[in-house]
Amino acid sequence: MLILFQDQNTDNNVVTGGFSKLWDKLEGWVQDFILKLPNLLLAIVLFIIFWILGKYVSKLFTNVIMKHVKQQSIKVMVGKLVFAVTVLIGFFFALGVLDLDKVLTSVLAGAGVVALAIGLALQGTLNNTFSGVILSFLPRIQLGDWVETNGFAGFVEDINLRSIIVRENDNNLVMIPNASIIENPFKNFSQTPRSRIFVNCGVGYESDLEKVKQVTIDAVKNIFPQEGNEAIELFYTEFGDSSINYVLRFWTPALKQKDISEARNMAIMAIKKAYDAEDINIPFPIRTLDFAKNKFRSETLTIAQDPQE
Repeated sequence: MLILFQDQNTDNNVVTGGFSKLWDKLEGWVQDFILKLPNLLLAIVLFIIFWILGKYVSKLFTNVIMKHVKQQSIKVMVGKLVFAVTVLIGFFFALGVLDLDKVLTSVLAGAGVVALAIGLALQGTLNNTFSGVILSFLPRIQLGDWVETNGFAGFVEDINLRSIIVRENDNNLVMIPNASIIENPFKNFSQTPRSRIFVNCGVGYESDLEKVKQVTIDAVKNIFPQEGNEAIELFYTEFGDSSINYVLRFWTPALKQKDISEARNMAIMAIKKAYDAEDINIPFPIRTLDFAKNKFRSETLTIAQDPQE
């Protein structure tokens, strides 16, 4: 019986010692919390200050620094990015005030691993995103411009973080990834106020080429006045199958493909009218087919008959 009582006392001592150690631990935590309470309050205040500062810096950056960027989506994205960076800086300062250097190191290491994983997973998306940012600052392409790129042509409707939206002549919208715009050539008709128009034609071999040249230039000159060093030029290019061909070049205001088509249309009508008045022939392709006469020779075949039959 005595042994049993001794075992009971031993268990009671173990339980009492465990509660005592737990209490000491909690008491130490409370004391540490009280000692670090000023630093905790300072860290919270510092984080709130950076949060408020982030909103003002984001608004200032969006309205002042990026006022020349017309794409609203890019402005919103950059504003959020500036806000996030400002708040992140405040978070690191708060950890430093709390003397949590080891936690700060772990957070940075974890953030690096996460950023690497996200970057590998979203490589194509991030490529288009950064390309969209580049396009928003690129002066050679703006909203409303008429561009040709990647086999499509139309007005630039929007430039967002993923793609550029082009409205074609048939009123359909085409979404082209930003990376394709950056990596491939594109033609912008709206960046130059005047463009050179090319018209190809041909006249008959019997025509007076000097007269044809002068009549053609005069017909176009009355419609499209040239400026500065610009000039209307006509060059004969080849002896064609049924005509002597030439190319006519002149300058006109053109900011989109429709302007070029209208200018070429007006030039063709003016040239045709002038040629009719001067009796200048624009021949259509002529092909002469010569069928040679076939001579057939008739031959008489004699079959020898066997005399015994």
